[in-house]
Amino acid sequence: MPVFSYSARPASGGEIQTGELDVSSKNEVFAHLHRERLIPVSVREKPKEISFNFGSGVSTRDVVIFTRQFATMINSGLPLVQSLDILAEQTENLALRKTIADVLYDVESGHTLSDAMGKHEKVFTELYVNMVAAGEAGGILDTILLRLATFLEKNDALIRKIKGAMIYPGVIFSVAGGAVVILLLFVIPTFQQMFASAGIPLPLPTQIVINMSEFLQAYWWACGVGAIAFVVGLRQYYQTDNGQLVLDRLLLGMPVLGDLQRKSAVARFTRTLGTLVSSGVSILEGLEITAKTAGNRVIHDAVMGSRASIAGGETIAAPLKESGVFPPMVVQMINVGEQTGGLDEMLTKIADFYDEEVDAAVDALLSALEPIMIVVLGVVVGGMIVAMYLPIFDMMNAVQ
Repeated sequence: MPVFSYSARPASGGEIQTGELDVSSKNEVFAHLHRERLIPVSVREKPKEISFNFGSGVSTRDVVIFTRQFATMINSGLPLVQSLDILAEQTENLALRKTIADVLYDVESGHTLSDAMGKHEKVFTELYVNMVAAGEAGGILDTILLRLATFLEKNDALIRKIKGAMIYPGVIFSVAGGAVVILLLFVIPTFQQMFASAGIPLPLPTQIVINMSEFLQAYWWACGVGAIAFVVGLRQYYQTDNGQLVLDRLLLGMPVLGDLQRKSAVARFTRTLGTLVSSGVSILEGLEITAKTAGNRVIHDAVMGSRASIAGGETIAAPLKESGVFPPMVVQMINVGEQTGGLDEMLTKIADFYDEEVDAAVDALLSALEPIMIVVLGVVVGGMIVAMYLPIFDMMNAVQ
């Protein structure tokens, strides 16, 4: 049987009362309120509990569309509850529909929109919730929602650029690794039997490849367990404070890839902080939220150092410069923004610039990886093939 939540005002006047009833239809709720001499304000079926075990089931694109539509409705003068009701009905994503229905229920129960959204961390991030809270406090919710949608779109585009740059080399090396395993397990043993029956001495490269094949055939399970143990151990190490700091520092220090990571981190940091500051979120809270979204422990520590500096009455730029993570141009522009009072605009300009820099870094990464992949594949696969043909050449020379 469905559960209905209601809010109603006493006929004699007074404060609005809220409650829940376990009945079969809305009409029974109205009948109950009539008997209690209450005037109904809203009656709504409480959303049924639905569990999602594999993440939120809501993509960034779904949240962007919801945010833009929500902003348009609020800007057009529609009440908050009515806007959420319309969005809950027309949203195609079932997980997001259930989330909006839950938010609507909480808002009708007296919660603020930001508090209601804060209960759904997998859909609405801390940054999202804080910006909505600032919009509610300042009476500019529609403007804040439009800024949020723009921010989410640009941030999602940045992430997709980086992931896209990793797909091509990842696929190539995976295919190459599979080809090497197949050669060692199925092709090399055939050559080994042929050479053994011929009784000829084997050159050193050929013997090395045959030894590798024999080892893999005998201990393939140990190789698999070792690979899994390495990945699990690396992940466990990364979960520790020291491990995260060491690995993230190594990542930033890598040629080409480290430059891409640095530029994408700067773009994300400046756009996030600029969006928060321009939306009315305090600089201290904005820096804390931005640090959590940095995606790199070294960047996180540098941002939190800036927060501590601000709390102590100093500037943001000084600790950023001392960290050595942020380029001098970024530090100088942030310093100018602080002095002129236009920090949010300056951060947005930096973010736009570094979005273009990320594009250039992605192109540079792909340009550098292509010759590296060719060399690696040529040395590994080509070397194995040549090693297996060396004894054949010796056999041919002996016959002649």
